Amino acid sequence: MATISDLLLEPEFRQLHLIAGEKGVYRQLSGINVIESADLIPFCRPNELLVTTGIQMKNNASQLEELISKSFEKKVAGFIINTGPYISQVPLTIIQFANQNHFPIFVMDWNYRIADLLKNTFQFISLKQQSLHEQQSDEKLLYNLIFRYDQNIFRTSIPQQLEKRGFPKGAELGIITCTTSSSSKNSINRYTAIIFYEFQKRYNYFLTLKHNNQLIFLINRHEVKTEQIPFSKTVEKIYEKVVDLNGQLDLIIGMGNFSASLENVSKSYNESLTVIHLVQHHKNPFIHKYKEIGTYKIIMGVADQSIIKQFQQDMLGPLYMYDHLHDTDFVPFLRVFLEEGGSPNKISQKLFIHRNTVTYKIKKIESLLDVDLNNTFTRTNLNVALMIEDILSQKS
Repeated sequence: MATISDLLLEPEFRQLHLIAGEKGVYRQLSGINVIESADLIPFCRPNELLVTTGIQMKNNASQLEELISKSFEKKVAGFIINTGPYISQVPLTIIQFANQNHFPIFVMDWNYRIADLLKNTFQFISLKQQSLHEQQSDEKLLYNLIFRYDQNIFRTSIPQQLEKRGFPKGAELGIITCTTSSSSKNSINRYTAIIFYEFQKRYNYFLTLKHNNQLIFLINRHEVKTEQIPFSKTVEKIYEKVVDLNGQLDLIIGMGNFSASLENVSKSYNESLTVIHLVQHHKNPFIHKYKEIGTYKIIMGVADQSIIKQFQQDMLGPLYMYDHLHDTDFVPFLRVFLEEGGSPNKISQKLFIHRNTVTYKIKKIESLLDVDLNNTFTRTNLNVALMIEDILSQKS
């Protein structure tokens, strides 16, 4: 379904000026309706965009406030106020209400014909519905490319289908996967409009697929509108909007490597999942790309996995055993210790524990592992052991 933010990208709607409720522009949009009285609200539908000239109100602020309030309760998409002889200006109380409730309010100059607005909106929604059918075809293509490309029938048909959609032969393609964290109660659907809005500003075109609470994008490395702006900045904008909407960050975005071979698109998808897994384990939202995971790639490249498993056991085995027997949390504490560079103050603030408790835990870990945690080489080995654990937990 279309959203208000989609509408605002079209030149036909430049006469609409958003004055409040900016955080709600991702509301879904199903239609448009003209309404002049709060008594007619029952005849409106959720997700409609409502328009009023105020002809029955004649600058009565309380009537306009009632109309806006009841429209919000009806769960409409937003509200357009046709400013002119009947509504000269929008009261501050309405602007405050809209901002508090993330309810988009627009003003439109009296000289612009409402009939033109209605016609353009109906055409826009109709075109969006048509593109939805095309999107379903795109989703099927991307699904086959990622999960079924090893079958001969798809090896012959997919390249031609991609070319028709603007992905020429030899283009460097990669996958971006977006999903919510495992502890989140929210579906990826909650953030789809936000992600699309930012990706449409960054990329000339892309294919998308929703799969297992994942929003998957296929992009061409050289079809970027904003080449001077790093991918991380786009992700940060999305994360900021998620926090504004949700109060916390429960969205994770990971990018796989690019390749000119279609066989590697599936690999790029798996790489994006690896990034997501590591971000979730590390609680580090600043890793976005597979090429940024550093030492993890070396660990995953070790042919004999028994070597890294033994190393991890040698370094952390006694600590895991003690935690298991005594119901303690020394392994998670060690992670925080290494992340914070061993600083007692930072560890104390992060874990909300007293400095004396921090000191006790450090000495206890040193005793259990028979190591000096001030030693740089020891810290490096422990970091690597925990990174091995992250990789092994992904495979299990």
